[in-house]
Amino acid sequence: MKTIILCGGFGTRLKEETEFKPKPMVYVGNKPIIWHIMKTYASYGFNEFILALGYKADYIKEFFLNQKAFTSDFTLETKRHTAKYFLKNRTEVDNFKITFVDTGLETLPGERIYKCKDYIPKEDKLFMVTYGDAVTNLNMKTLLQFHKRQKTLATITGVHPRSKYGLIKADGNNLVKVFKEKPVLSDWINGGYMVFNKKVFQYLKSETSEITLLADLAKKKQVSLFKHDDFWFAVDTYKELEDLNAIWNNSNPPWKVWT
Repeated sequence: MKTIILCGGFGTRLKEETEFKPKPMVYVGNKPIIWHIMKTYASYGFNEFILALGYKADYIKEFFLNQKAFTSDFTLETKRHTAKYFLKNRTEVDNFKITFVDTGLETLPGERIYKCKDYIPKEDKLFMVTYGDAVTNLNMKTLLQFHKRQKTLATITGVHPRSKYGLIKADGNNLVKVFKEKPVLSDWINGGYMVFNKKVFQYLKSETSEITLLADLAKKKQVSLFKHDDFWFAVDTYKELEDLNAIWNNSNPPWKVWT
């Protein structure tokens, strides 16, 4: 099954990083966040990806095209520009099958999904979609099984957002009882890990956002909500990127479900 990762946005709220690279290429540890997302999918057996590219697409292409050089010893003959790779000494080997699709600079996410249509095999009835900026310990097989049971055209993963502010609780005498620093809230938001039936392409048009698509499908009772109460973290600001790196640098980061 194919997983489309939306990688084309400008990431303007993370300009400290995205002025020079696309948002999915911001680093968590020594790897870009898109690699972490792909490792999570691959650990559940979903290792075929379609990257819907746009802003600074070459940056993403170069990273994956050069992975063999990054992860192995090699001898380079500069005159002929030939290289001999010592693959048995590779330190890391990923098992990804990636299709790179240029979906344009200003394209809305819904249209980016549509432009990937021809790269989904005809025999596949379902495909998955996510964004390139959030990690989770979501079990992708469980998500897919839920979608199949629901028999709707779309399934989104509901997660709890984290407050951007510290919250305060006071008693009846206006005395502060508790400070909660950016707590996780009880509301549900779309965490961006989605499953679609290919019939949704009938509802996608040019200049369509994924939000419009989901809203239209919801009116037809064709969107299911898979509730994920566990770890999910999206990077939208430089502070959040620092926080995610701090989690990664501690032992056993929650989304590291691979070995």
